Amino acid sequence: MSEFIHEDFLLQSKQARELYHDYAKNLPIIDYHCHLDPDLIARDFQFTNLSEIWLHGDHYKWRAMRSNGVDEKFCTGDASDWEKFQKWAETMPYTLRNPLYHWSHLELKRYFGIDELLSPESAKHIYETGSELVQQADFSAVNLLKMMNVEVVCTTDDPLDDLEAHRKIARSGIGIKVLPTYRPDKLSNVKDSLTFLENVERLEEKVGFEIKSFQDFIQALELRHSYFHAQGCRLSDHGLGTFYGVAESDAMAADYFKKLIRGKNLNFHQRVCLETHILIEMARMDHDKGWVQQFHYGALRSNNTRLLEQLGADVGCDSIGDLPVAAAMSRFFDQLDQQKQLAKTIVYNLNPAHNYMLASMIGNFQDGSVPGKIQFGSGWWFLDQKEGMEMQMNALSNLGLLSRYVGMLTDSRSFMSYPRHEYFRRILCNLLGDDMKNGLLPNDMKLLGDLVKNVSYYNAQSYFGF
Repeated sequence: MSEFIHEDFLLQSKQARELYHDYAKNLPIIDYHCHLDPDLIARDFQFTNLSEIWLHGDHYKWRAMRSNGVDEKFCTGDASDWEKFQKWAETMPYTLRNPLYHWSHLELKRYFGIDELLSPESAKHIYETGSELVQQADFSAVNLLKMMNVEVVCTTDDPLDDLEAHRKIARSGIGIKVLPTYRPDKLSNVKDSLTFLENVERLEEKVGFEIKSFQDFIQALELRHSYFHAQGCRLSDHGLGTFYGVAESDAMAADYFKKLIRGKNLNFHQRVCLETHILIEMARMDHDKGWVQQFHYGALRSNNTRLLEQLGADVGCDSIGDLPVAAAMSRFFDQLDQQKQLAKTIVYNLNPAHNYMLASMIGNFQDGSVPGKIQFGSGWWFLDQKEGMEMQMNALSNLGLLSRYVGMLTDSRSFMSYPRHEYFRRILCNLLGDDMKNGLLPNDMKLLGDLVKNVSYYNAQSYFGF
């Protein structure tokens, strides 16, 4: 049987093949948003087996396994690593047309040189081969990044983190930039007031003074923002259900904050007003320091109460939301723009029904200061697969400038996810190659090749300035 992941995988025209192999294939990777644990990089962690590196913490795979009738003990429970891998191998043939089928075989090929299709029959050999390799020094956390030609990694970090792992990495001289990203969700989401107040107490400990007012709170956040800046951070990131816009004055937001820290409940209107004002203040900090701000919106999180109580969040029980967003998003960015405090911005949506709305929205706030200042972020989470990426790029192409797009990221907790950049580049080249073949784009390989290089690497290099 011929190999599934061959050199022209996904490249369905002569033009696509030339674009990929001559312009995209060998470019470095700038992974400007991921969820890798920086401590594992700092320790140059050595994994013990294929399940540990490939299955632990991967809620994409857990969802597929549950859908295939696999008991929870083989997903997140106390089954052995080999037993979990067996169940994943049993599930793999049933993932045909799911992106996991592509990603998994691409990862087996790129990291381990394995061409076999994963199945119950091949599971033992693949597990033993992969487990033997990951125990070797060449497969340590740092070397896995080098293997995939990763140049920059931006992790996702709580404002209360001390960032010691990042300092250790910076001192190590590993040749890869590993930078923090300021992710303040726990200090901007006040829906769970008890958890929010616990985090305010932790913030007080970090900054060394009592937070009695909204002004105190913003001052404390500014101190942590400056601390992150000193450690090389140049991006923020916010996870939102939706945007709510700004409906009331700063004085009202301050009043709601005081009410909250005194232990009183806020109604929905008061809560979203306060949350929006916190986001506005954070956005101003980003602008003042020249950061890029990112907004991931549209997830409906932790839908399964039983598994939330049993396992916690981020275990594969999230889905696409459908809350209204356009008018509030416009108000949010417009307020910042009016005050000349709108930083470079990337917005990622999770509902494909919003693609054209978002592709048109970003054009409202481009100001001529930076090419592609406001970005329609890459296909995210449920949309970081072939069709989702194509839909995102088609919407951006029709209503904006694909040529100024900053391209792909992993958004992953796994050191095995870096072939997703290759996956994206192949999809990009195939999309453009088809248009060239059909006469919709000029048959000018240099012109299209430059676009491919820029979207794959150079736009991100310029935009972020790492």
